[in-house]
Amino acid sequence: QVQLVESGGGLVQPGGSLRLSCSASGIIFRIHALGWYRQAPGKERELVANIYSTLTTNYAESVKGRFTISRDNAKNTMYLQMNSLKPEDTAIYYCKVNKFGVEYWGQGTQVTVSS
Repeated sequence: QVQLVESGGGLVQPGGSLRLSCSASGIIFRIHALGWYRQAPGKERELVANIYSTLTTNYAESVKGRFTISRDNAKNTMYLQMNSLKPEDTAIYYCKVNKFGVEYWGQGTQVTVSS
């Protein structure tokens, strides 16, 4: 049974930083592509960043240069370091794994950027 659990969200002022974590179980973590997505109120869920088993990464234009995705295969954990946060980064952040064509999602963690 695949389980993804996000943590690390919270309230932060504009310009601040947060690090999100996604802990996974039920998969051979190192072989799968992983991703962070977010959904703001009234908007569709959107890709934030992906990281592949080769450690290749890609980012949404809106977060390039501010966010960094990484993975620790020994800990079955993926991270999203978010710096220079803006109010428009406010959303629920989800992690996702694609296991042989089936998508699995975590429950999400709220990030709120506000003064």
